[in-house]
Amino acid sequence: MVERKSSDPSIQGLKSEIQELTALYEISRAMNSTLDLEKKLETALEVLHKKLGMERGTLTLFRAQTQDVVIRLSHGLSEEEIRRGRYKLGEGITGKVVATGEPIAVRNVNDEPLFLNRTGSRDLKRQNISFICVPIKLESRAIGALSVDRLFSDARPLEDDVRVLTIVASTIAEAARVAQSIDAQKSKLQDENIRLRSELKKIYKPENIVGDSKAMANVYSSIHLVAPTKATVMLRGESGTGKELVAHAIHYGSPRAEKPFIKVNCASLPEALLESELFGHEKGSFTGATSRRIGRFEMAHQGTLFLDEIGDLSPSTQVKLLRVLQEREFERVGGTETVRVDVRLITATNKDLEKEVREKRFREDLYFRLNVIPIFLPALRERREDIPLLVEYFLKRSCTEHHKGINGLKREAWDYVMSYPWPGNVRELEHTIERAVVLCDSQALDQKHFPLYLQRKISSFELSSKPEVFPNGEQSEQVGNLLETVTKLEKDMIEKTLKQTAGNKRKAAGLLGITERILSYKMKRFTQKPPDKSNAT
Repeated sequence: MVERKSSDPSIQGLKSEIQELTALYEISRAMNSTLDLEKKLETALEVLHKKLGMERGTLTLFRAQTQDVVIRLSHGLSEEEIRRGRYKLGEGITGKVVATGEPIAVRNVNDEPLFLNRTGSRDLKRQNISFICVPIKLESRAIGALSVDRLFSDARPLEDDVRVLTIVASTIAEAARVAQSIDAQKSKLQDENIRLRSELKKIYKPENIVGDSKAMANVYSSIHLVAPTKATVMLRGESGTGKELVAHAIHYGSPRAEKPFIKVNCASLPEALLESELFGHEKGSFTGATSRRIGRFEMAHQGTLFLDEIGDLSPSTQVKLLRVLQEREFERVGGTETVRVDVRLITATNKDLEKEVREKRFREDLYFRLNVIPIFLPALRERREDIPLLVEYFLKRSCTEHHKGINGLKREAWDYVMSYPWPGNVRELEHTIERAVVLCDSQALDQKHFPLYLQRKISSFELSSKPEVFPNGEQSEQVGNLLETVTKLEKDMIEKTLKQTAGNKRKAAGLLGITERILSYKMKRFTQKPPDKSNAT
């Protein structure tokens, strides 16, 4: 057996191949370890330097708008040298490689007129330098070039360096393609996010909250006044009155509209989980905490945090919330790092917080911190004139969602809707109309389409079985005693007021204290037409 010495060309070749494979493996692993393209490229150039002895690794990119090639990233060049490294398309070795899409390897740059040493980073009088430059191609088109220096040597063929750099350039091109795809997806998502936020602004602006009553006019006025400010708002009212809708309207009418709107229902989670939900937790802070998790306060940074059912907070959580309101800082559960946030707080409750304070179940100091700007949302029974508008809105929406062609309500259905006290408020009305739409197999909602409990609630009224009527159709005058009296009184008042205003519905509505839309609806119900203005004196 013949023992080979280390100077044996075959041994040297084997070592060289192992170095190449090791370098390519490390570069490949780096390309798959992160989505940060900059870090990928930096790692690739560093590996070429450390493993293969390639100096001044440089990545250049072609700029279509200026038709030149500039250095995007390098290893071993100063900022000034990078700034000087700029070539016209086809200029110098780098410019020619990008223009032709073919690699160029120069054994000694002193003998190559195309080598410009534009960066000025090499001392060509003291060193004999080889230069290898290969194109970076994306879809058969050169988008840049990868180049390196190597001290002149006859021991290693330049063809090997070209082969290795071509493989690396191909890997870089694929990473660039993925990065472009991710950037395009991000851009698409950002555009979609902007579009959705714009849609949310339209959906949740006060003008799209249904109701023309005086009570709702006060709510709209409060929204417009408080939305542009940073003030903490407390929404008061029964369950189902639309507190979350108003919170959305305040957020999207504020300077924070482009920032997050985060909501938490304080009654839906136990105390321990609620604290984690609000303030986040550190890894290992409790069983199941396998990683750090940021809380809703951090998610809402520079935006709005909506805390629903605030009256259900436990005493310990009340203390922590008070600190956040006072100091604008907190610690995650199980952590010691102080987190500072800029959050606008909107809260909501259906409880009598004043009673809760008196009975020591709710902290007085927290109450005053939260109750800076209270907005009271009226119950539906307190704004009955809005019921026809809400029914019309929910009917249209439900018909669209469930592909129904229902035109309106029969007379008996209107009696039910207008007589029921609606303890669940707007939410109950919405669900009742949707249920009726789903069950309806005709062109009008009937008594049978409404829940039995609703029918029992209004059993005190004597409901007759007259022909059906739609919101824009005629209606029978025969109703139970109470409804008949109210209807007759309304009809008489409208007739007298219209005569007084010579048929001017806007003036008549103002005198009656209702909106022109409500007046028109009532006139259709009574089959009452305004007097002809042409005959007015």
